[in-house]
Amino acid sequence: MSGKLLWTPSSDRIKDSNANAFMKLVSSRCGFAGTTFRDLWKWSVDNSYDFWDAVWDFSDVIGEKGSGRISNGALKFWEHRYFPDAKLNFTENLLKRKDDSPALIFWGEEQVKKTLSWKDFYDSVAKTAAALKRLGVKTGDIVGGYVANMPETTIAALATISLGAIWSSCSPDFGVQGALDRFGQVKPKVLFAVDGYYYKGKVFNNLQKIKDVVDRVESVEKTVVIPYINAGLPTGNRTEVASFTDFIANEPSDQLVFEKFPFDQPIYILFTSGTTGVPKCIVHGAGGTLLQHKKEQLIHCDIKEDDRVFYFTTCSWMMWNWITSVLSQNAAVLQYEGLPLFPKPDILLDMAEECRMTFFGTSAKYLDTLLKTDSYPMKTHNLEEIRTIGSTGSPLCDEACEFVYNRIKKDVHLNSFSGGTDIISSFVMGNPISPVYSGEMQGFGLGMNVKVYDSSQKEMQTGQQGELTCVTNFASQPLKFWNDEDNKRLIAAYFSKFENCWCHGDWIEETERGGVFISGRADAVLNPSGVRIGTAEIYSQVQKVAEVLDCIAVGQKWDNDERVILFVVLREGIALTEELKKKINVVIRENTTPRHVPSKIIKVRGVPKTNNGKIVELAVKNVIHGKEVVNMESIEDPSLLDDFRDLPELKEE
Repeated sequence: MSGKLLWTPSSDRIKDSNANAFMKLVSSRCGFAGTTFRDLWKWSVDNSYDFWDAVWDFSDVIGEKGSGRISNGALKFWEHRYFPDAKLNFTENLLKRKDDSPALIFWGEEQVKKTLSWKDFYDSVAKTAAALKRLGVKTGDIVGGYVANMPETTIAALATISLGAIWSSCSPDFGVQGALDRFGQVKPKVLFAVDGYYYKGKVFNNLQKIKDVVDRVESVEKTVVIPYINAGLPTGNRTEVASFTDFIANEPSDQLVFEKFPFDQPIYILFTSGTTGVPKCIVHGAGGTLLQHKKEQLIHCDIKEDDRVFYFTTCSWMMWNWITSVLSQNAAVLQYEGLPLFPKPDILLDMAEECRMTFFGTSAKYLDTLLKTDSYPMKTHNLEEIRTIGSTGSPLCDEACEFVYNRIKKDVHLNSFSGGTDIISSFVMGNPISPVYSGEMQGFGLGMNVKVYDSSQKEMQTGQQGELTCVTNFASQPLKFWNDEDNKRLIAAYFSKFENCWCHGDWIEETERGGVFISGRADAVLNPSGVRIGTAEIYSQVQKVAEVLDCIAVGQKWDNDERVILFVVLREGIALTEELKKKINVVIRENTTPRHVPSKIIKVRGVPKTNNGKIVELAVKNVIHGKEVVNMESIEDPSLLDDFRDLPELKEE
């Protein structure tokens, strides 16, 4: 990573930022005396109770703090709770407006466009809540969503949560087994399901899949079908079936009552990707989710009232939950369903221009794709409204960072963040009042007391790589795993490696200026001759090679050691010659170390990824070692794994 300075916020931008306003608040009421965002982070982790209390007030949470206790005082990390006496209604905090300005703007590839006003949105949530209540949905019940990223999904989720029930969803591209792996565990009482979806211009009918899932999830009492491709209703169902339109048609829109529930009222069950087993069901609470998202969106992302905020996501990824919370900032949410590169690679930029997007949220892979297709958005699109470009999913390489400033927009905050489903938020984020340097994230999230530890729980020095851990409690830590007696699986997942300390599973290092570089998942770290190497260190270099579209690196057991194997996806018409292999190796060696240079470079059709776009190194590693890959449903295109089976190259020196 080069650490080249790419952007410095202007004095006016700093002055007008929410971060600056928050610093003034904690200065006046808590005695904070710092001047930089790094100072603010240090204060926030040293004074966590004052910090989270200030976030509540700064973000205008609608609710009651109760006795004023900020913590239940539990010593065990997983038993700690913030605001144990507080009460609120999550949905109420997202439905503060009832005017005619846009609340939700939806694009379904080039097939469907629609806008829902705040008034119509509120009325639809009210009607859906009334319909669910009439069915007997109550506090603690589960409502499932086999759904697309569209307004009806947001309506159904917020209606569910308004009643004290729990929303849990997956995207419609999941096969029947993938949906069963999720809904079969949480047993929803009602299932909302979209009738189909568009992807790359093709129409996919989901009616048979809906029937098959409902037939085998016996807890479902009612199926509500959301019309998208206008396929009608499934026939021969085990349960009553209604279209979403008919389900809410005769319900009142003026009787939505926001009952106040405990701060830790469960609202979401999210699922891990499941590439190492049946997905874990992670339960998140109302207050912690709301506070964490408000902190990130207001202070880190500088989202303001009437902004128009977009993040490309599916309903299987925690970024869908994150973007939904943007409504609590009185900002509009922009939703896109389908392939983000269809019918052309810059379709999302068309949306940004037409919808006057202020926050453009995407992935490192998307930016890299634009870079490699020679896009020049600065010349082809009017993006003057965009203040922030968000990126997550994987680390951004130097070239992608510089592409943003050279060819998308010069005066924009590139906000790269990293976290996960486990915490429904981020450990690492940008901020709008500090410089942006290529190849690194700006720092740790406020209130997230992150340390970089070695295997013996010793803190690493600046510039040294180690495990991402969090040593003090944070608002959005999960309440529990579903059906996890005595928190056994929760403790095993996050607290078994280090003493009373969250271990996230990422391999990171902190830079001299407080920036962060994430090398990849700790369980996918390469280990040739005992030297630990993060896969992202290799990916960031291979991305510089124009002939390579994508790549994946794994470790192969060899001669009582481990050697690095690099698989590459090449541009159409490009052959993997010895000359190209040498070129790749030279780029890696010159910018890293000889240890990073792969022992073998092998061409494949594509890189296997989860449905959320994350590279599955462990699945590939299992395949090349002849081991079973469990839960193939979580992989977007499982057939790609066939390219890695029984390769003769892996049997050679």
